[in-house]
Amino acid sequence: MRMKRTWTQKETDYLELKWGMVSIGIIAQKLNRSVNAVKLKAARMGLGNFLEAGDYVTVNKFMLAFNKTNFYSYNLKSWVQNRGFPMKHKTIVNKQVRIVYLEDFWKWAEQNRSFINFAKLEKNILGKEPTWVKEQRRLDIAVAEQFKKSPWTENEDKQLIYYLKLFKFTYDDLSKMLGRTCGAIQRRICDLGIKERPLKVDNRSNPWKKEDLELLNDGIKDGLSYELLAEKANRSSKVLTNAARSPPLQRAHHAIAACKCKR
Repeated sequence: MRMKRTWTQKETDYLELKWGMVSIGIIAQKLNRSVNAVKLKAARMGLGNFLEAGDYVTVNKFMLAFNKTNFYSYNLKSWVQNRGFPMKHKTIVNKQVRIVYLEDFWKWAEQNRSFINFAKLEKNILGKEPTWVKEQRRLDIAVAEQFKKSPWTENEDKQLIYYLKLFKFTYDDLSKMLGRTCGAIQRRICDLGIKERPLKVDNRSNPWKKEDLELLNDGIKDGLSYELLAEKANRSSKVLTNAARSPPLQRAHHAIAACKCKR
């Protein structure tokens, strides 16, 4: 009968130190133990779920913290490709898992405050928060209170369809009339399969100037929502959203931000 090897204090110290930081396979190899033996010992030591033990979380759990249920469609492109969300890959046993290091996230989040809705993020659900998050959450909650969050009613759907068929209102016009965010209106149009679309704002006669970019930069830095920025800039919130992530304006925006940091 094969005798069980007793865990030494040195081994348990190593397991506790590395749990959640390196893969279980590497820990098992280092300790010359099986993966199952390592998992069992970690459970007995009360080390918790491997993916919750380090200074990172899985992307799925991260997005659930923001009440988002499907990261791999819209958010994969909008957050990662367009805005440089610091997603990494980590090997857990023999499986590749998408994760985000929390320190990297907070650095990224501070530069993208206008884009993230902290009203949806429970306080300290991702651990200790930077000092600026408290004020940002307050701003986001104040903006959220201006718009309805309840399910669309049949009467609202009829109003939306009626306004769209008039071909005279932009997203921002509809937002003010219906008390819904531009994003909510866009999603409802798709959900209902409506062919008509809001009017597009023609900005050819209103090109971007340096002061416009400075306003955009300062607003994003201060954590203002795109709805509030739209009022200040006299442009639609969708135009500001697109401008903030379009390559030419994004480069100009970052150049202005860099110059301001040097002052």
